[in-house]
Amino acid sequence: MPLPPACLPALRATGDAAVDTTMAEVKQYCVILTTCSNREEAERLARLLVESRLAACVQMTGVTSFYEWDGALNRDDEQLLLIKAPSASYGKIEEFISRNHSYDVPEIIRVPVTAGSEAYLNWIDAVTE
Repeated sequence: MPLPPACLPALRATGDAAVDTTMAEVKQYCVILTTCSNREEAERLARLLVESRLAACVQMTGVTSFYEWDGALNRDDEQLLLIKAPSASYGKIEEFISRNHSYDVPEIIRVPVTAGSEAYLNWIDAVTE
């Protein structure tokens, strides 16, 4: 089955030449980073983000974080979440994390996706709202 025209790379005219524009440039995607103090909280946030269709995929991995808080150097084992979503969902995801996170100031960082597999980006669109 052929892809609908909206899923095909767009062509953008620049002077006399046409430049191929990837899907990631036409529709924006991002990876959002946040950390949790334990696996249970990380799994709860990951599950809820995917079930609510805010995120297509959430990956978890253990990390060791060093940071200053209240004037003291801290070292903690945490769970890092990598949240894949359309950029348009960022505001809702930030609000969701802020409301449901145990930290006073949770890490919430958006990293833009500048390129990616067209099939994967199509899948993100298909499973998110």
